Amino acid sequence: MNWETVIGLEIHVQLDTNSKIFSGASTAYGSEQNTNTSLIDLGYPGVLPVLKKDAVMMGIKFGLAIDAKISRRSIFARKNYFYPDLPKGYQISQYELPIVQSGKIEIELSDGTRKDIGFTRAHLEEDAGKSIHDKFNSETAIDLNRAGTPLLEIVSEPDIRSAEEASSYMQKIHQLVRYLKISDGNMQEGSFRCDANVSVRPFGQKEFGTRAEVKNINSFRFVENAINFEVERQIDRLENGEEIIQETRLYDPERDETRPMRSKEEANDYRYFPDPDLLPLEIDENTIEKIRESLPELFDAKVKRYIEDLNIKQTDAKKSQGIWKLQNILRLLLITLVMMHNWYQIGYCQRL
Repeated sequence: MNWETVIGLEIHVQLDTNSKIFSGASTAYGSEQNTNTSLIDLGYPGVLPVLKKDAVMMGIKFGLAIDAKISRRSIFARKNYFYPDLPKGYQISQYELPIVQSGKIEIELSDGTRKDIGFTRAHLEEDAGKSIHDKFNSETAIDLNRAGTPLLEIVSEPDIRSAEEASSYMQKIHQLVRYLKISDGNMQEGSFRCDANVSVRPFGQKEFGTRAEVKNINSFRFVENAINFEVERQIDRLENGEEIIQETRLYDPERDETRPMRSKEEANDYRYFPDPDLLPLEIDENTIEKIRESLPELFDAKVKRYIEDLNIKQTDAKKSQGIWKLQNILRLLLITLVMMHNWYQIGYCQRL
């Protein structure tokens, strides 16, 4: 039997703000454990969250850059679940009315094929803390420095059909958030990571198969490896007459395999409801237009211009580092020409 792979990605982008999304605590990476926290991050009773404007502006900036719909009214909701690194017992997120809705992102594969990947939503939320399992024998430590760090979660439609497409989509988002300077995109520090929802179905079948979610992948290579392993695992089970269990799995890069973590929750398991401590977020047209006007020339448009105007090879023009270096070289060249002109005016070049 021929099988079709169906993949959807949830990409978590830590926004490059100086303070957390609902408190004034620092977001600096690498500080001593549990020092960048506040009473809000620690879930103390009686404290109220205050939404930071910078995170909202960055979310809108991303939405405009991909020509998505910006919600004039969005709502923050409580996502209820119990985990040791979530002190409040819920995460402040968005559900029914996210800040950015619907759109598409074009990717290009290694053979030059282009494909549009549907974009469902991007919503603002707070990050959880971090569980540390290797510091003490048989004990788990909790570091809450990360708790409350602003996240933009970017959710694709299940339009991805291969590990290569997933990696290309992830790279495109990574390139964009760094280019817009809304995130440093540092994967080693956890600033950019993704969850891959993977299922398989017989070719021609419209219904989706049972999916498994592979959590917290922080490498383009790892996302390809994890998906390839998971696809093979699911096909093997189905061809042997076994069922696919809907579950959350973890990718182990050393063994190049995924392994089960816990059963996979459905949306109603989280019991979403509007956060009573946060008013609905209202965004006016003037704010949106100001952000639109502040957008830089977008990356794809810049690549096209460099290819057409400067006769640069397409492969070279696509390299973001190459483009930024080229910009700097052109600026330095212009400055040098202006300086030489000024020197000539006052006779320096004539003396030479």
